[in-house]
This record gives sequence, C-alpha cells and structure tokens, in this order.
Amino acid sequence: MSTINGLPAHVLLVHLIVVFVPLTAGLLILSAVWPPARRRLIWLVTALAAITVALTPVTTEAGEWLQHKLGGSPAIDEHADLGNTMIYFVVPLLLVAALLIVVHLRDERGRPVGRVVTVLAAVLAIAAGGAATTQVYRIGDSGSHAVWGAQAP
Repeated sequence: MSTINGLPAHVLLVHLIVVFVPLTAGLLILSAVWPPARRRLIWLVTALAAITVALTPVTTEAGEWLQHKLGGSPAIDEHADLGNTMIYFVVPLLLVAALLIVVHLRDERGRPVGRVVTVLAAVLAIAAGGAATTQVYRIGDSGSHAVWGAQAP
C-alpha cells in the first residue's frame, strides 16, 4: 500500500494504531480487573485487538514504502526498526483477550476458572497493555523526531 487519496498511507494508518493500541490496552486491563466490565466489553476488546493485529503489518509495510520513497536517514531507520517491533506488542493483547474470553465464558457457565487464573489474566493484561502503550509511544516519538527533527517537542 502506498497512497490513499494522494497521501502516504502510512501517515493515515499510523493514526489508527496510535488510537487503537492504548484504547485496546485500557479496555483490556479494565476487563481483566473488573468482572462487570469484562461481561460488557470482552467481545469489543477482542475485536479491537484483532483489528489492531491486522492493521499493524499493513501500517509497517506502508511505512517501509514511505521510507524507501524518502530515502534513509538514521532517524527514519530508527523509527522503522522500532515500528517493525510493534507486532510483538499487539499480538499479546489479542492473546490476553482470548484468555479473558475463556475466563468470561467459564464464569457465564457457572464454572469459574479460579482466582489464580483470574489474577494471572489481570497481571498479563496489565503487562501487555502497558508494554504495547509504551512501545506505540516510543515509535511515535521516534517518528515525530524523524519528521520534525529538532523542532519536535
């Protein structure tokens, strides 16, 4: 994917990632630690996580196209290297969402998984959500410095 309406696709797609990753992470953590939220949100969280996993390689491929078009620089190369790691941070969001589906379905059927699994799911959600949100920030920060240089805050 190269352009959308004449704009580099990466510039547009990256905004979806920047919104979806922290949104998914926050709702995942909320669903993990608060059972009423899990009952209402688990399917939405799982859909957001799946969409984010699907969008991540599309966004990085569009970024690689843009990188080749602009030519390399150390800042752009650093941003691209960081961007290529994002898939390793969004897949755990989907895996934890799948675990929470199991917790949810077992609760709904009157056969809860037990406190240890529920606490483990919450710990994994916090770790995966925090890591993914931190990484999307790091990637975005490196991208803004690559584009704006010394003008970036």
